Amino acid sequence: MVAVVRMSMASMVSARSGARRKDDPSPTAESGRDTCLAELRPGMSGEVTGIDESVEPSTARRLFDLGFAPGAEVAVLRKAPLGDPVVLRVAEYEVALRKAQTAGIRVRRTA
Repeated sequence: MVAVVRMSMASMVSARSGARRKDDPSPTAESGRDTCLAELRPGMSGEVTGIDESVEPSTARRLFDLGFAPGAEVAVLRKAPLGDPVVLRVAEYEVALRKAQTAGIRVRRTA
């Protein structure tokens, strides 16, 4: 299930630029809430809850083979300056994925 969030134009611009107000926490600021892996910042980690249905079956299978299976712990190690690619630690090794691929991986933030 995907939640729809209504945002003002100012909120959308600040969200895209990475800026956040202190009194306006992002959806990823709370532990335990499902989000996509692309929304996590370096240093954050989470538990994989699944792969989006919008991901092609062959890509979903490849992600599963790489270790992105439900219950797997994944940590964001670093992102390139423009956000693509993203280096992740999963199953005790590092893997780099494109931002579009990480957008299809659902996680529950743990740290």
